[in-house]
Amino acid sequence: MGTEYNLVADEEKAMVARVIDGDRDAVDQLVRLLRDPLYRLALRMVWRPTEAEDATQEILMRVLGHLHSWRAEAKVLTWAYRIGVHYLLNLKRQTPQEAVQLSLEAYRDGLADGLADADYRGPEAALLTTEVRLTCSQAMLQCLVRDERIAFVLGEVFELSSVEAAWILDITPDAYRKRLQRAKKRLGDFLNATCGLVDPTALCRCSRRVGKALALGRVDPRTPVYARHAVSAGGRTAAAAEQQMIRLHDAASVLRAHPDYAAPRAKLEAIAGLLGSGRFSLLD
Repeated sequence: MGTEYNLVADEEKAMVARVIDGDRDAVDQLVRLLRDPLYRLALRMVWRPTEAEDATQEILMRVLGHLHSWRAEAKVLTWAYRIGVHYLLNLKRQTPQEAVQLSLEAYRDGLADGLADADYRGPEAALLTTEVRLTCSQAMLQCLVRDERIAFVLGEVFELSSVEAAWILDITPDAYRKRLQRAKKRLGDFLNATCGLVDPTALCRCSRRVGKALALGRVDPRTPVYARHAVSAGGRTAAAAEQQMIRLHDAASVLRAHPDYAAPRAKLEAIAGLLGSGRFSLLD
């Protein structure tokens, strides 16, 4: 996997060894290392925070339960991504878009329907426009089949190398690059033809979708799901991510420009409680 991993292997080996020996401080350290990246991975795959929270809890339990099999062939986080990806790709629960097999073409038609002639000027206009953008980019990802979606998330959103992503997916780098290219072309064609953030001549504007999103109940003005989501300590806010997207001004940046979401803490604290209860035999 390359020399990058050797540079951190001793530190990570020591932490993992302490976890396996039952050191609760080391368990907390490992969970803090993994929880937010795994949550962001799950959120991009399952669409909604509640489902992502459940998935993150399950992935963390699997990581802890199989930690004895880690051989330092990759960073602990990369190895955890591999476990998480396997879990997420095999989830029986479908997102709404998956359930109706919504295509990007059909999604584009839905965006065009009810597009206002002018920007939304109602209460919290800037906040709700951001919420529409974040909700929309989450939804369009769900229009990809899962193997293409995860390839795009790993390569274009998380910006992993093709070697890392291929190892996570247990395929060859060449196969991964082909899969990623298919996903990039589909999303790129969609965004270039549809999204005014990518092409000013395209049909859709987030600020002109707010009214329709409110009417359909896809955005709740009282509790925006994404625009006010908690972020990791020191992580990008929604505003910072949006400014980065504006500077880059390309199709990939629209999908990448989400805040550095932090995993909700309640269930993760429950994991610590379960580990301390003696009912979960850690790393047998």
